[in-house]
Amino acid sequence: MRATAWSNGSPISSGAGYGLKISREDRDHFFDRSWKEILLQLPGQDPVAVPVSGSFWRSCTELRSASIGRWLILNDLAPWTRGEPPVLSLLRTGDHLFSLRAAGR
Repeated sequence: MRATAWSNGSPISSGAGYGLKISREDRDHFFDRSWKEILLQLPGQDPVAVPVSGSFWRSCTELRSASIGRWLILNDLAPWTRGEPPVLSLLRTGDHLFSLRAAGR
């Protein structure tokens, strides 16, 4: 599925304030409402637990995590020009396991 990098507008170098935004359609198709977290495999790293908040289902389709932010920064994908977040690929590889990669990589 397609994901775009997300920022809360005040991200910091620790990675806090970053995440992934997915479409509501992909959220409804690939995620389960009973999950409190997912495991996300970031390239070159061990899987990290990413919380699935209640707002993920109500209004905001972002997965927010400093681990995602640190990976974006480490791979020169953040920060980005306003309005031009990187496009990423998010693949469901298990029950609540996902793998992330930069699109085209």
